[in-house]
Amino acid sequence: MEALKTSVGCVKAATEILGDKWTPLLLRFFINENKVRFCQLQDSADGINPRTLSARLDRLEQEGIILKTTTTGSSRCEYSLTAKGRDLLPIIIDMESWSSKYKKVNA
Repeated sequence: MEALKTSVGCVKAATEILGDKWTPLLLRFFINENKVRFCQLQDSADGINPRTLSARLDRLEQEGIILKTTTTGSSRCEYSLTAKGRDLLPIIIDMESWSSKYKKVNA
């Protein structure tokens, strides 16, 4: 029974980051992009409220998953993954593969 408790505890840290509706969708955009702007993320996550997006990005930054930088000569910001964030990409890719395999097909 102790091994099961350890396994569940290990999953808890990942689900605290990836367990909401939007975060995995936002992180998948970084699979093909090194730097992403707010508007790109908003477009890629069709339907996300700007306040929700801002809150998710703030949380990811606080957790050390992404890094926010201001572009030179502009007030625009870009986001990039940290090493900790890049370590999440295999999980996102596996989630995408699983979803593709088991998604419901509309009749």
